[in-house]
Amino acid sequence: MLELFIRNMHSRTNIGVRLDYYMRLVQKTILNHTDPVTSLFTSPLPGFTDHAWVRDNVYAVHAVWGLALAYKKNADFDEDRAKCHELEQTCVKVMRSLLQCFMRQSHKVEAFKKTQLPKDALHAKYSARNWNTVVGDNEWGHLQIDAISLYLLSLAQMTASGMQIIFTLDEVAFVQNLVFYIEHAYRIPDYGIWERGDKTNHGVTELNASSIGMAKAALQALNDLDLFGAYGSPNSVIHVMIDEIQQCQAVLKSLLPRESYSKETDAALLSIISYPAFALEDCTQISTTRATIMNKLQGRYGCRRFLRDGYKTPREDPNRLYYEPHELQQFENIECEWPLFFCYFILDGFFSNNKSQVQYYRERLEEIVITSENGLKLVPELYAVPSNLVDEEIACPHSQTRVAAGSIPFLWAQSLYVLTCLIEEGFIQAAELDPLNRRLSTEKRPDTVVQVVVLAEDEEMKEKLAAQGIEVELLKNVEPFIVQPAHVLGRLFSQLGRSTKMKLSGRMSTDVGLLSTSKMYNVQDRILVFTPQFLDWQRFYLTHDVNILIDTMKAELFYVKTSWNVPGRPLVVMVFSNVMISS
Repeated sequence: MLELFIRNMHSRTNIGVRLDYYMRLVQKTILNHTDPVTSLFTSPLPGFTDHAWVRDNVYAVHAVWGLALAYKKNADFDEDRAKCHELEQTCVKVMRSLLQCFMRQSHKVEAFKKTQLPKDALHAKYSARNWNTVVGDNEWGHLQIDAISLYLLSLAQMTASGMQIIFTLDEVAFVQNLVFYIEHAYRIPDYGIWERGDKTNHGVTELNASSIGMAKAALQALNDLDLFGAYGSPNSVIHVMIDEIQQCQAVLKSLLPRESYSKETDAALLSIISYPAFALEDCTQISTTRATIMNKLQGRYGCRRFLRDGYKTPREDPNRLYYEPHELQQFENIECEWPLFFCYFILDGFFSNNKSQVQYYRERLEEIVITSENGLKLVPELYAVPSNLVDEEIACPHSQTRVAAGSIPFLWAQSLYVLTCLIEEGFIQAAELDPLNRRLSTEKRPDTVVQVVVLAEDEEMKEKLAAQGIEVELLKNVEPFIVQPAHVLGRLFSQLGRSTKMKLSGRMSTDVGLLSTSKMYNVQDRILVFTPQFLDWQRFYLTHDVNILIDTMKAELFYVKTSWNVPGRPLVVMVFSNVMISS
């Protein structure tokens, strides 16, 4: 018994030693870059030292969150619990600082909902010193749907893990407006994850699959989520029009494995086919996208961002922002390779339980990480071909030894590297980074059964249907349910997120899709159900044509069956009136 006790003590000590190493690694390589006032992560780039990019900050804090989860599971002493608390509060402060940056631009959120113009977009980076903006509206490619979506997705996951990030109903209202900000991502061209728009860097916005996928993931994660956690009420719940999720899914499916019109594919797609977004349900499409990235972009030192990417290459002209399409050929086969994407592949292997993939990319990654004088592992931003070896590399791709360049460490990659290590050593399970279970999106689901309820508007209509052998109930006799037309649901959604303090008006569009009207809603202890929008004869005159109406019903019911992707069975309520069959 004593021997077992001593062995357990040694085991706990070994765990503590390893956790302390990762605490030191995170402290020295990630947390040392935070501002003491805002806790935002600063940039090491010359001329941008006080700039805090939204995307980089969110990714950087993922390692802090993961380490907090590890300490929470393995804390044996008060000191360990204190470290867990410190790490959790750091996460909260970073996320709240980003929220404060956004809320200071609430007028832009309101404007963007109306115009969807780049000049009205939330900024992509802010001052790490005082939360203010650092560049003008037209001086940067601020419209980056994926960055805002990544923030919302991480907010949802961290809240689900037990963190309290949102404090007031005003903040809940603002987050609800951020949902409206990204819900039309499937039709909003943006500058994308690399901030420069199309491949020629002309600053032309385009539809990007990585942005649409991240927006879809954020919308799904936030739908019906209580931002106050266990202490919430109906007022602190976020609502999403699920038809917008399906629209994102349809456009995303049509784009992949392309990233956009100008980019055949992009390594950024790894972030949506696996951690953190898990935006796809089709295993075949996930495999195809992954294989495309491996075949076209993978190298010895990581993956290229996209083909003919001139960033940081020896042939890049630092005095030029834009290139003509024919000039991009000079970058072929010498694109920089980013170790960041090996981290994505390792995480993907953990979540897909592919041990061979984890081992392969772990070995490749360990060959290219840099060990500091203090024994800390640093992941560089990228590896570039030396200027004197360009011709040899072009003649024989992947043959030349590259040199580390850019930021060392690169916070985004360093954070994901820490997560891979924590999972590999068993301090956390991959599932703990996904408390909302988004990774299960590819699991086979039972066939959707569409429930259809037919009601008669009045006694005359009920008798006509009874004469045909169809027994239905009267609309007025279905208590406790209250049946309303679709436009009422549209008006209810338009009230969500309204805030006179921040001058936010809520959802702009009152259009409601069939998926949204196929749910039951609990509003002030009353159960509301809604008829589909296509049955609103006051809205669309073609509903007077019975033949068209029948064809529409068939098509819409098939759409519900094939597109339903939320818990429970869809309920389609149809109210028949004399007007419909008068012909």
